Amino acid sequence: MRARRPILVKPQSGLQSDINVTPLVDVVLVLLIIFMVVTPLMRRELMLQLPSPEPSEPTPSKELPPGLVRLTAEGTLLLEGEAVSEADYVPRLRRFLEARPRGQRGLFFQPDARAPYSRLVVALDGAKSAGAEALGLGLEAP
Repeated sequence: MRARRPILVKPQSGLQSDINVTPLVDVVLVLLIIFMVVTPLMRRELMLQLPSPEPSEPTPSKELPPGLVRLTAEGTLLLEGEAVSEADYVPRLRRFLEARPRGQRGLFFQPDARAPYSRLVVALDGAKSAGAEALGLGLEAP
């Protein structure tokens, strides 16, 4: 007699291992439509009404312009247009700054492009030791 083979039957209802994204796509599309409809309705602009400016006279500024220190290509320092020796630079600068009120003791440095860099650093250090509160640096006159 023949030997019977066992019959294997695959179960019809098993676990589904794939993610069903159809409900997710439906929800996202509904949210997209809602936002597309609601967003233009939310754009409300308020008109801003500012008062018209009244012409006023410019108030004279009590603030002094910063002192000007120039450094020439040869390394000569000029304080407010007057040549200053290296030994007299810090004491003269200190007197210049002490004649100004606190908060207005600023200096503006205008070095020549060919001036030695080390001379500029010495001038800046001297200005700080003389009591300068603010230092500015530029190539053109302020």
